[in-house]
This record gives sequence, C-alpha cells and structure tokens, in this order.
Amino acid sequence: AAAPAAAMDTSKGMAVVTDCATEIEGSDAMQYNVSSIVVPSSCKDFKITLKHTGTMPVTAMGHDVVVTKQSDLQAVDADGMAAGAASGYVKADDPRVIAHTSLIGGGETTSVSFPVSKIQSGGPYVFFCSFPGHAALMKGTISVQ
Repeated sequence: AAAPAAAMDTSKGMAVVTDCATEIEGSDAMQYNVSSIVVPSSCKDFKITLKHTGTMPVTAMGHDVVVTKQSDLQAVDADGMAAGAASGYVKADDPRVIAHTSLIGGGETTSVSFPVSKIQSGGPYVFFCSFPGHAALMKGTISVQ
C-alpha cells in the first residue's frame, strides 16, 4: 500500500548540522541521503549545501533544494514545473519559497543561506527537489529546535 502523499519518509535519518550549516546529497537514484534537518535555535542564518553524487546531467537528473511550508509544497512544485527548466523549476519571486538552491547535475555542488527566523513559526516546513516528478521521493522536514 502506498503511503499518503503528506507522509514524510524519516527512514534516512537526520542531517548532520555543524556551525549553522549542513551538507546533504542527492543521487541518480532520485533520493536525498537525509529525510530531516533540525536547525539549532541559536542560529541566525542557516546554510544548506547540496552535493549531487550522481553522474547524470542536470537535464536528465537535476536536483535542487527548495524550502517551503508543508502546506505549500504541492502548489510550489506545480508552479515550478509550469515555470520550466529555464527557471530551474522554481517560479520567479514566489513568496511561498523561503529558500532554494540552483538546479545542478551529477558531480556538482550548490548552496543557499536563509534567515532562520523564516522557519521558526507558522510551519511545519519541508525541503524538496523541484525537478519534475522528484518531490514524490525527494522531500523531508526542516525544523528549528
């Protein structure tokens, strides 16, 4: 039986956070290596670095990290698909997007920093990959503790 779309896969574990930053990996298997990120409440800003551990090009298996409210994930993802590849599958100036990296292919690395205050209330918050079809598997929770 398939899990409900809103359920988050927590089997991959938590991201390692050091000095208000974390590095996560995305693979050619269309998966992140973590399913949750816990940001220390002492951080003013937080940096997420995404490393694409695969070999496929961005056009075939591109990955990014988009941070948004869980309730906005599907709409942000749909609007990103409509925005297309030229926009990195993220609608320009979308107020629901808290932060997002650029879209990268195999062997590449990208990062984004954002104010922790943007995810301290009004959640829950999630991170996901906006490449078409990837959010079904590539998503997780991000919270402040």
